[in-house]
Amino acid sequence: MKNSIRFLMLVMGSSVMFTSASQAEPPLPPFYESVARMTPDGKLGQVIHKEEIKTSLKGARAWKIAYISSDVAGRKTIATGLVIAPVGPAPKEGRHILAWAHGTTGSAQNCGPSQVIDPTRPLNQYFLMNGNSWTDFGIPNGQEFINEGYVVVATDYQGLGGGGKHQYAVAGTNGRDVINSARAASSMPELGAGKKTLLYGWSQGGGATIAAASLPEYQAQQGTAADNLEYLGFVALAPEDLAAVLPKSQIDQAGADKLMKEFVAENVPNVFLFTHFMMGLWGTQAAYPHLKLTDVLTEEGAKVADQLSSNKCVHVMADSFNYAYGDSYKSLLKPQASNTLAWIQAFVDGSVKPVKPVAPVVIYWGTKDVTVPPVMHEIYQKQMCSIGANVARIQLPGEQTHFTTPGVSAPMYLEWVKDRIAGKPVENGCSNIK
Repeated sequence: MKNSIRFLMLVMGSSVMFTSASQAEPPLPPFYESVARMTPDGKLGQVIHKEEIKTSLKGARAWKIAYISSDVAGRKTIATGLVIAPVGPAPKEGRHILAWAHGTTGSAQNCGPSQVIDPTRPLNQYFLMNGNSWTDFGIPNGQEFINEGYVVVATDYQGLGGGGKHQYAVAGTNGRDVINSARAASSMPELGAGKKTLLYGWSQGGGATIAAASLPEYQAQQGTAADNLEYLGFVALAPEDLAAVLPKSQIDQAGADKLMKEFVAENVPNVFLFTHFMMGLWGTQAAYPHLKLTDVLTEEGAKVADQLSSNKCVHVMADSFNYAYGDSYKSLLKPQASNTLAWIQAFVDGSVKPVKPVAPVVIYWGTKDVTVPPVMHEIYQKQMCSIGANVARIQLPGEQTHFTTPGVSAPMYLEWVKDRIAGKPVENGCSNIK
């Protein structure tokens, strides 16, 4: 049970700061401002707005795009993102598609990575010593993929520039956004994209990647902007999976009360954890409107969670939260949460479905990852392998953290992607499970 709670804690989002009742969403660049006023009418994956932009990648062209997606409940949404393609003529069969799913940036409209200056540059990580930005953004190995002749598409997810509330850590929604980004790329004639597709993602995006892998019916829907994409594989860097670590038996009310109490307790040791917890509650409530933030938070806490989650990106939220509340942030929690069974059920429903992935999955992880502890995807692998999937877990050399995982794993997954595109046989990733 403790591992279950710790995972719920570590994957949930963030929030922070002042308590005034009136608030306005942050200003957006013109592209996103116009998209936020649009309605999500159209086919899944349909590009409803695009704008060519400069890219620092050599031999490439890039566009910002807005496209139609849908959430875990089937409601149509608008997601924004980027597409990058090599210059020159495409092969007859079309270029292969690599769809990137980013890690946590926040939940406000201005937190989409495509809004940052030079968004097509290599991955720039806030926490690393060589990071030079206030957020994580950029495309891991984008230049390498362009050099190989692939199209790269990178979703912002819904709610991070396209209007609506971002369903942070709701992997089922985030995974649909990734699938529809690939449809969007395949539908754009100027890209020369074909049907063969691979997904890769990190952290929140790792969860989105494995969630997308287990949505065969959604992938097979007809009448989209680009039907019948062929998925060759899924690369997940330190992925989350809340459902994997929750109790497998039916949870009753008493069990839900206990689980939520432990879950909350694990989120109060420091402001950073509590910030992610608040954003996670906000994102889950956005996906499941029958829930109320006041089930878990005080009236003041609910106002704070709403104000900060809708206005600030994750690291700024934590700073603001610390400034406004210091050590008294725990006062925003109710002594005893209510409606706990519905919340736990929502956590499970919004996570990765217990369905065999449609193509091989490879997971890369580090032994020093304390953000998404490795036992989460260890359990996921065992569950998927038990139903006939091919899921490999590759332990990275040395003592790698959550934040070093993308860089250290890159040479490995670049080769894995090339092998899938070349049609080479895939080793059974389940053969070494202990």
